[in-house]
Amino acid sequence: MNQSNYKAHLALLAANIIYGINYIVAKGIMPHKIGPSAFIFLRILGASLLFWFIRIFVKEKIDKSDYFRLIVCGVLGIAINQLLYFHGLNLTSPIDASIIITAVPVMVLVFSFFLLNEKVTSQKLLGVLIGGIGAFLLIWYGNKLSGTSSVLGNLLVLSNAIFYAFYLVYVKPLMKKYKPITVISWVFLIGFIFVIPFGIPDILATNFSEFTLNTYLVILYVVIGTTFLTYLFNIYALSKVQPSVNGSYIYLQPVVSFIMVSLYAYVFGYKEYAQDINSVKIISCLMVVLGVYLISKTPKKRSI
Repeated sequence: MNQSNYKAHLALLAANIIYGINYIVAKGIMPHKIGPSAFIFLRILGASLLFWFIRIFVKEKIDKSDYFRLIVCGVLGIAINQLLYFHGLNLTSPIDASIIITAVPVMVLVFSFFLLNEKVTSQKLLGVLIGGIGAFLLIWYGNKLSGTSSVLGNLLVLSNAIFYAFYLVYVKPLMKKYKPITVISWVFLIGFIFVIPFGIPDILATNFSEFTLNTYLVILYVVIGTTFLTYLFNIYALSKVQPSVNGSYIYLQPVVSFIMVSLYAYVFGYKEYAQDINSVKIISCLMVVLGVYLISKTPKKRSI
């Protein structure tokens, strides 16, 4: 592994650890401190400002023919995607959300087949089947399990994963044509404009006087860590390694989430999370991880 690839793997490792921690951290202040829509409003606003600060130093224009694709990416890949994710996380278990989101590579495969005409092997189809059953099992039993799980929350997170997977495929032509920071800054700005009608009422209803230092630290973590840094880390990694390698690191998210929920439940005394770890979720997690592994694994070339 050369030095640039080594740094790319470190970037992916850092990004997905940040994502994994985010499930329990972000849920910790919703909805008693801030509503999901207000949280998303602040998240996209903060990240947009940071991206556009970097964008000042990048002189690149967007062709008019690409405006429609940018708008679709901003609306579906940023605004709707993140609104669904935070509203879903608000209603369900951090573990459930982290497992369901690992189905993104499965959906990327499906969208790539229909939109980009990419070939699908029997190994990848098996991965889709196993991962799909795992995600379905988790969602179906969401309202039958104790803990903080819910079917509605799981379905919202699943919908978020679908929109995000579509965005990853649909944005590829833009990423090839322009510098990544140019695309991301515009996509986030468009996403922020779309989220304003949803976020403003929630912002106005938020009692900021009840915010503690912990509340502000969580918001900063989500804006700077989960959004700004992770996107930058992924941009860097995608310039050095294949997208399938990037996708395989999503395996880490449920693992980190399991660890964080266990710490919260058994070390910090958050008893509501103690029942979020059970055999159904462990089996679902293993099935989804196995499915994604089969999809992203590169077949070995036969030696002659």
